[in-house]
Amino acid sequence: MSLQPGTGSSGFSPQPNYAGRPLAPAPGVSTPELLIAKIRGRRPVLFLSALVLIAVAAAAGYFFDNLPAPLENWMLLTAAAVVILLLVFLPFLAWRAHVYTITTRRVIERSGLFVTRRRELAHVRGYSVQMRRGPIQRLAGSGTLILSNGVDPPMRIARVPKVALIHEVLIDQVEVNQILAHRDGQTPPEA
Repeated sequence: MSLQPGTGSSGFSPQPNYAGRPLAPAPGVSTPELLIAKIRGRRPVLFLSALVLIAVAAAAGYFFDNLPAPLENWMLLTAAAVVILLLVFLPFLAWRAHVYTITTRRVIERSGLFVTRRRELAHVRGYSVQMRRGPIQRLAGSGTLILSNGVDPPMRIARVPKVALIHEVLIDQVEVNQILAHRDGQTPPEA
């Protein structure tokens, strides 16, 4: 047994400590929300953007000072800048703006470049977790998670690295949060 901060007279309550598991908070004590993982998907879009960036840089370097008579270098650089803005920079911003955050209390989806959209699923309310993996995803160790609480549209998290581990963590968080909510909802025995 080990001691953990609690609500007793000494501030500690004895609870068993199992190896690798964090201690449960004392009844009635709120737990801090801790970050478990941040996930961003759609990396193949960035791969294509990187190829476009390399091709535009090579073409601009090759044609700089080698353009036909009616065209000038500033036109080439402007066209290269527009292509880089549309096919490299904006996809990067879109990838960067879509993030899934998993904490000890909830799963948060945040997306949008100019107008931010936010969705949350609380672990304590419960939801189902489905894992889908294709043959190539199995080789890469990634997959897709679908979280559904039966009320809202399902939250689909695509291209999750280490999908089996994240799947297990989400199931554990739902179970732990429901156990803690049930325990805190019980009336304490009269002494």
